[in-house]
Amino acid sequence: MNNFLAGCFGAWLLLLGLPLLVVAQTQLPAKTSLQGQWKGALTVPGGSLPIVISVTELAGGNRFATLDVPMQRIVRSPMEVQQRGDTLIFDAKEVGCQLVCQRSTNGQQLQGTWQQPGYTTPVTLTFFVAPAVDPKNFKFPPPYRIEEVTVSNPVDNTLLMGTLTIPAGAGPFPAVLLLTDIGSQDRDATLGSYRMFGELADYLTRQGTAVLRLDDRGTGQSGGDNASTTTASLVKDAQAGLNFLRTRPLVDFNHLGLIGHGEGGNVALLTAAQPLPPAFVVTLAASGVIGSEQLMLRQTEMRRSSASDTTRGSISVAQQQFQADVRRQADKMRAEGANSAQVETFLDQQRMRQRSEEKKQLEVIMKQQRAMLEIIRQTTNDGQAQAIVANMQQQFTPGLDKTAALASAAQMTTPWYRYFLEFNPQTDLLKVQCPVLLLNGTADPEVGLNNLTLLEKGLRVNKRVTTRKLVGVNHQFQAPESEWPLVAGQPKPVFSPAAQEAIRDFVRQQLPNQVQASGK
Repeated sequence: MNNFLAGCFGAWLLLLGLPLLVVAQTQLPAKTSLQGQWKGALTVPGGSLPIVISVTELAGGNRFATLDVPMQRIVRSPMEVQQRGDTLIFDAKEVGCQLVCQRSTNGQQLQGTWQQPGYTTPVTLTFFVAPAVDPKNFKFPPPYRIEEVTVSNPVDNTLLMGTLTIPAGAGPFPAVLLLTDIGSQDRDATLGSYRMFGELADYLTRQGTAVLRLDDRGTGQSGGDNASTTTASLVKDAQAGLNFLRTRPLVDFNHLGLIGHGEGGNVALLTAAQPLPPAFVVTLAASGVIGSEQLMLRQTEMRRSSASDTTRGSISVAQQQFQADVRRQADKMRAEGANSAQVETFLDQQRMRQRSEEKKQLEVIMKQQRAMLEIIRQTTNDGQAQAIVANMQQQFTPGLDKTAALASAAQMTTPWYRYFLEFNPQTDLLKVQCPVLLLNGTADPEVGLNNLTLLEKGLRVNKRVTTRKLVGVNHQFQAPESEWPLVAGQPKPVFSPAAQEAIRDFVRQQLPNQVQASGK
């Protein structure tokens, strides 16, 4: 049976996901609507394969249909629907199979013949009401193949689960592995409603590049423990991901790259300095400073911007009060006869005063963070370090309860954290010989533009390094808020189109004799 499946359905696994908007040749009356799911079993030598055809009736007599074969990991593969008299034809042209059938008199079954090269068999599908779907969330299948995959790291036998997306067509295609930033993140690098890696993977796959993205260790469906995994260990995971891609028949193993965000960018550069390196590297806000400095900046920004942070809450109230006082004073000046130039001068002075106060507050937070990191570095006993740091956090953040302080202190003494304190991102950069694209946003408070200069210096012997400063882009590589689309009346963050295009163009530049189509 396995040989049969390999022969008859192998093409399906190679040709998933090209969407077709299906138009019936003849509009059926309402009573013959096919809306719903049609389920049955396809007889094969030695057994059967459950199949599901889902049909959605669209306006104007159009239909949208998809095929699912769970045992073959075929999900929402498109089918064209035609009607010729009382005969219905469901044609999956891209995968080479077809169902020619008629509807039973009671309307509850489709009875006919399943056809594909070298094999024909009778089949009966029974009607089921499709599960309710919110129209706002309904999406057509993307125009590429999607596979759920497992990557094994042979160093410690950890299994990493993820998603591989492959463009439509014959291939082989260039491919990239996405590497996440600090912390436990899923394969989409989800942050609220924003799916940084999910959006980037969708874009690049549509533009002709296969993309592999994985759940971090101990996150989602992946095994292992993220807190005990050091940056050096993540290099082994990156190498395992590259080796997995090298085995894929539709992937061009000569053009495999790494795209890393934050710490993932540093992991990508370290991997490029090892044997069997990637063909190219793209970093998104990779750090050029020692780990302790990067952690200090990151945690300072988290304390400053976190809506749940008590200190930030009190600062926010004070700022609001200050701004209200300034507005009242400006209104009073106007009422007393001050001209617009005088009022504007007053407002500029107050803005400068507010910025000065914010700078002082930021310097205080940075000093506090440095003090806690130094305690962790000097105190090797985790219990002692956690007790001291938790006490310091409660002092620095009035209102922070002891349980939360201890939990935070425990995170700051994990093996990963202690390793990263001493991590030097400059290590081995002189060994990186492949093309490198360094990207940073000008609105990134965690990884400033000085990191580009530091990384360029470390990569100075590599003549194929390109740097880009993306105006208005933040650490999550979101476009400026003024460019966000409105969804349900609210602005929705999106991955920067400028960053997407820079990555796409860089990947294409690595391909020999490739067609320089814009793909826009």
